[in-house]
Amino acid sequence: MSVLTPLLLRGLTGSARRLPMPCARVHSKPPREQLGTMDIAIGLTSCFVCFLLPSGWVLSHLENYKKRE
Repeated sequence: MSVLTPLLLRGLTGSARRLPMPCARVHSKPPREQLGTMDIAIGLTSCFVCFLLPSGWVLSHLENYKKRE
């Protein structure tokens, strides 16, 4: 990393630090409807399919990816 990098970053973010930042007021209410068992099952299944299945595929075929053809 260059010696000038912190100075450049400080110059880029300096004007943003001086802007007034309003405090967020977050109010929460209880849910209108409770989630059912089927809704939870669909959500967990979609998370599994989207995240765990592709990474499992790559890990199970890792030796094939290492080989040079």
